[in-house]
Amino acid sequence: MNADEIINQVKSAKKSSKQLSLLSAQAKNDILFAMAQALSENKKIILRHNEIDIDAAKAAQISDAMTDRLALNNQRIDDMIKGIEKIAALPDPIGEIIDEFNPSPDICVKKIRAPIGVIAMIYESRPNVGVDAAALCIKSGNTVILKGGSEAFNSNSILMDILCKAAMQKGLPRGAVEFIKSKDRKAVDEILKADGLIDLIIPRGGEALVSFVRKNSLIPVLSHGKGLCHLYVDKESEISDAVNLAINAKCQRPSVCNAIETLLVHKDIADKFLPIICDEFSKWGVLIKGDETVRSLLQGGIKIEQAQESDWTTEYNDLIISIKVVGSIDEAIDHINTFGSKHTDAIATKDKAAADKFLAEVDSSAVMANASTRLHDGSVFGLGSEIGISTQKLHARGVMGLKELTTTKYILRGNSSVRT
Repeated sequence: MNADEIINQVKSAKKSSKQLSLLSAQAKNDILFAMAQALSENKKIILRHNEIDIDAAKAAQISDAMTDRLALNNQRIDDMIKGIEKIAALPDPIGEIIDEFNPSPDICVKKIRAPIGVIAMIYESRPNVGVDAAALCIKSGNTVILKGGSEAFNSNSILMDILCKAAMQKGLPRGAVEFIKSKDRKAVDEILKADGLIDLIIPRGGEALVSFVRKNSLIPVLSHGKGLCHLYVDKESEISDAVNLAINAKCQRPSVCNAIETLLVHKDIADKFLPIICDEFSKWGVLIKGDETVRSLLQGGIKIEQAQESDWTTEYNDLIISIKVVGSIDEAIDHINTFGSKHTDAIATKDKAAADKFLAEVDSSAVMANASTRLHDGSVFGLGSEIGISTQKLHARGVMGLKELTTTKYILRGNSSVRT
């Protein structure tokens, strides 16, 4: 695709923005249910196209964990379908009254939710991201421009072809969902320069992509930052519970952004906890990197690589974990606030005071006590799905669902009211 073709798609999304914003809740839900049905009816063709991407990833010797991000199967397609259906079942946020007041007897002011307008989603690897983004944007009254990564080109293309055909048959305005069918990275440049046509850019992918978009966009960016997540095992932890949390948070799906990359362990429990958790990690094939204390406690046992300073700031997206022994909860909190990405961090403890302190002092978009970081997810939070997890503080933070894809608008009704 050349630059003119891309800009024409952007203009098409802009043109359809008003039409989409005026659709009724029922009309939008009918579109979403049609999209879900289309996915259900076309599983085989989706999986055939996905296999092309998987074969290419294997030929390029991409890691198993990263290939897993690309992979679709019947269960993952079913999850996409359920996500769309859950979004349809949610209350329509558009027009919701956030606040209402009367500054004088003849004036009524309402603050309501309104669509942002045109959203561009630039994403890598996971094909479900485009499906989630399309569904969330339609329900929230926003048109969306989707640019997926080249590694998932075939999967993304067939998914968007199927969804757009089904949606337009149910009344979705033409151009409301625009998929950029290009593997060229220059297509991203054109999107980032389309100031005045696009209202918001959301990058979702690796640190390099997010950094590039932030530095080069002429349009406001709401970014899905890297997931350098932590689990801190407090001295008052129940060891079996902490082990279960650590295994789930690291091993259940290591390639995703809410998997932990660093495990912090209080010194008073380290000699009991570390041999057990490292033995469990080894069963899962996890490469362990430890500080000097970790290595000395496990001397002669499981192989532990020496952790380097860079490991504390590395998002592995793989079966690799760095482990550090800390002297106090304050040291754990300081480490997280210094080296973390402000995504998701958790504490395992039976001590309520310690849990309260951790929840209050860790500066991340989601902070958890006695829960796996893998729970920071739109479907788990009852949002159907999410368009990303923001590590910023404006205008949304944490998991981004329907309400995070809206802005506000003041409606004022008067009675020939004037300012004196």
